[in-house]
Amino acid sequence: MIKFCVRLVQRWLPEPFIFAILLTFVAALTAMPVCHQTPVEVVEHWGGGVWNLLAFAMQMSLVLVCGSALAAAPVVKKAITALARLPKSAAGAIALVTVVSALACWLNWGFGLIVGVIFAKEIARQLQGVDYRLLIASAYSGFVVWHAGLSGSIPLTMATPGEALAVATNGALTAPVSVGQTILDPHNLVMVLLVIAGITVANTLMHPRQGAVTVDPSLLEEDPKDLKDLKVLKDLTPAQRMEQSPALSWLIGGLLLAYLVLRLGFRGGNLDLGAVIMLFLSLGLLLHGTPVAYVRAFGKAATGAAGIILQFPFYAGIMGIITGIGASGISLGNVLADACIRVSGPVTYPLLTFLCAAVLNLFVPSGGGHWAIQAPIMFTAGADLGVDPGLTGIAIAWGDAWTNLIQPFWALPALAIARLSAKDIMGFCLIDLLVTGVIIGGGLLLWAM
Repeated sequence: MIKFCVRLVQRWLPEPFIFAILLTFVAALTAMPVCHQTPVEVVEHWGGGVWNLLAFAMQMSLVLVCGSALAAAPVVKKAITALARLPKSAAGAIALVTVVSALACWLNWGFGLIVGVIFAKEIARQLQGVDYRLLIASAYSGFVVWHAGLSGSIPLTMATPGEALAVATNGALTAPVSVGQTILDPHNLVMVLLVIAGITVANTLMHPRQGAVTVDPSLLEEDPKDLKDLKVLKDLTPAQRMEQSPALSWLIGGLLLAYLVLRLGFRGGNLDLGAVIMLFLSLGLLLHGTPVAYVRAFGKAATGAAGIILQFPFYAGIMGIITGIGASGISLGNVLADACIRVSGPVTYPLLTFLCAAVLNLFVPSGGGHWAIQAPIMFTAGADLGVDPGLTGIAIAWGDAWTNLIQPFWALPALAIARLSAKDIMGFCLIDLLVTGVIIGGGLLLWAM
């Protein structure tokens, strides 16, 4: 079954950019007959949405670049190298990477996505005989728990008071829903633990006994060019002294950290994506020691952001098609949500909400996009059926995260660091999709009973 899934993905899954183009046409050709939209309306929705993810694309690029630059700091490299010596077998390496990545993603998705793949890459450099594709797939598979974790955008949005919550849910939620009813609910915590256990066992069992695809450790070494230390020069110019000044790095890095402490510790701020980027940036400046050392590390890491910069506008265009309302007064997102509502009852509603969000996630891989499309419909219908709003929200969140396992959109930063393509890991992730789907679906049914 594993070989079949790997061959299937390698044969049919194209380059992620091609995947985005194909999804664009699928969304467009579906919206016209289903929503009775004209080609002109669809084109306008698509073009009007293309630039709606510019800020988010910049954030994702900075997560990748700042996270990679931080990992390149000497002290961090030493720590990762030491941890990578712990596993003594391929199975142990796969299990350790899966657990570390999943726990880190539950704490914060941006942190977990970068740390997991960097850790996996270092293990591959040190341990012979481990399948490199499965190792990176294991690091990415932990990403499935992030929306049910402390950085899940939908549960955090539900917990934020204000008039915007009532507007977004069409009046279904007039008071915030605490994270104790979503992220920290015992049902959700048990589901998270079972999912982590499930993907750990599945990933470990998927490692081939023979014919593992390994990588030459020398190919994973950092490129030594352009790393000449200016300190060896006898006569430094004033400009070079500033470039080599640890004091400048400490001052600016310390200022960034001071702001984070003030915001998170004393102003009640959340550890959101912007805070994670600032943390990566400040620690990178401090640990590299000098401004010029950080500039070099940052520049090397920036080449990996090319896929993000290219593809995010196209996914934003797909979001425009899904959410766009023409003269007919309906959108494709509304049609999908309404179809889910019509065939569900109080017990099955969370499961069908999860599945609806999972399908929608293939076209709109964004928590904010899901919230805009599903919140006005799903919470109203859930209230009519007597379903707890916390359960409705967490069902949407799990669906948003589940099909990320086969959606290359979120894998781009990890793939850039690992120097692999989506087809190299998605066959293994397809198995994880099946395993976690059973766990999540069963958990939502039991929760609703």
